[in-house]
Amino acid sequence: MSNEIKNNTKSIKSTKNKYAVLSLSGGMDSSSLMLRLLADGYEVTAISFDYGQKHKVELEKALSLTDYLKQQGLKVKHHTINIDGLSQLLHSALISGGEDVPTGHYHESNMRLTVVPNRNKIFSSIIQAAALSIAEAQNTDVIIAMGVHGGDHATYPDCRQLFRDKDYDAFIAGNWDAEKVTYYLPYINSSKTDVLRDGMRACEALGLKYEEVYEMTFTSYIPVEHDNTIYSDYQSASSIGRIEAFLNLGLQDPAAYADELGPVTWQTVKAHAEKTLAEFKKQEV
Repeated sequence: MSNEIKNNTKSIKSTKNKYAVLSLSGGMDSSSLMLRLLADGYEVTAISFDYGQKHKVELEKALSLTDYLKQQGLKVKHHTINIDGLSQLLHSALISGGEDVPTGHYHESNMRLTVVPNRNKIFSSIIQAAALSIAEAQNTDVIIAMGVHGGDHATYPDCRQLFRDKDYDAFIAGNWDAEKVTYYLPYINSSKTDVLRDGMRACEALGLKYEEVYEMTFTSYIPVEHDNTIYSDYQSASSIGRIEAFLNLGLQDPAAYADELGPVTWQTVKAHAEKTLAEFKKQEV
């Protein structure tokens, strides 16, 4: 059975009540997508997962951001699903007790250690169940939104269109009335810079200050704690990818950064990221 997933933001038709279920990590990409959905008039059910990740602070950020958006009168619900019992069975640098998370540029050879086996398939099964339940209860169509972007393709097979299509086929085959649920992947062929740009446009449409919003997101795979405060690192590949997006837009990332010596300034963060990116470009040549 062929099922074409709609990936263009303009492809969503306007209805009186629009429902979306979002996989929300607490990072920049999925948070940007949540903003886009809200700006487009969706009622959002955001689902986060505790799977024993080292950077569990992202779950606190996801909760803080959704609470903030609710205070602004926006229609968003947040649920955290605890599946951290899996951590003892999974091999990945992202899991507590795993290898060290790599530093440097966000590219395939550097990020392979951060692959969590079958992670998005596990998440998808739960999200699909929630989305279909909403569709049945509300007697309406529901979209499943995921913030996967073009930069994920090389490292994470479960972020590619091929996987999403096959996963959707299995969902359709295994459930009654599953056609009421479709995937929405607006960033799947976009860069991280494009994702940030769209999130900022959504902030503007919603009357929100992007500094306040993105300060409540967390992208680092190596959290740094000082004086009971958790900061983002600025050397891991995930952080470099985020910082690069802000640099490309000529903006300062409002997130707080630190290293083993303590909090650092944006100038320090910027200088390190620019040096890392320049070195990577030389290697490509």
